[in-house]
Amino acid sequence: MKANRYLTLTIATIITAIGLGAASAASKESSSSTPQQVFDGMRQSFQAQKAKGVHARYQWDLSGPQGGEWWIDVNDGTFKMGKGKIDNPNVTFVAKDKDWVAVSNGQIGGTWAYLTGRLKIRGDQGLARKLGEIFP
Repeated sequence: MKANRYLTLTIATIITAIGLGAASAASKESSSSTPQQVFDGMRQSFQAQKAKGVHARYQWDLSGPQGGEWWIDVNDGTFKMGKGKIDNPNVTFVAKDKDWVAVSNGQIGGTWAYLTGRLKIRGDQGLARKLGEIFP
């Protein structure tokens, strides 16, 4: 029972970091915003000091009419971002385009999206949480 509560807390922490942190860069956008607008907003919110010592590769695989693949490579206080695939990602986020935008804009909760399967997180959960600090 205690382990189950810890797992639930860990998952909730990750989703909170993603839903309220990294993805909130586009929180003022309307529901018609696109995944590309979310990523463009993330560029503006990068916190180099929070990324010092972090070496992480993030991948997004978004399905749907405005879906596609995006990546972010964080390397010791710097980042690169682009469309397509990155080699050997540490964390991969999988969702429908509209669900990722809705989580990013705060229209649906990240925890709910994760627990209902609308958002999947594969890979290093610690680095997934760190994304919310690097891109608040």
